[in-house]
Amino acid sequence: MEHIGQLEFTGPHTRAIVATAWSHANLFDKPGNALLSPGDFVRHAGKPDWGLGQIQSIAGHRITVNFENAGKVVIDGNVIELQPADLPQP
Repeated sequence: MEHIGQLEFTGPHTRAIVATAWSHANLFDKPGNALLSPGDFVRHAGKPDWGLGQIQSIAGHRITVNFENAGKVVIDGNVIELQPADLPQP
């Protein structure tokens, strides 16, 4: 009998280690969103009046952004491609 973590195996088994690269690239229909991460600053090209936004979280294709003039907004990353933005100079 063999124990691996909480699994218990009886009889012959072949062990394999499988590694897959994980990224947002396979989650979005809009490829630019795959380059974004929480903390990044962005703009919504279709809503310039929302101002500068900062990504709070990315869960699946949902991107939560806190915009200066619109507050917290959940963006469907398969529909809207957010534009990376530089921080304004002081």
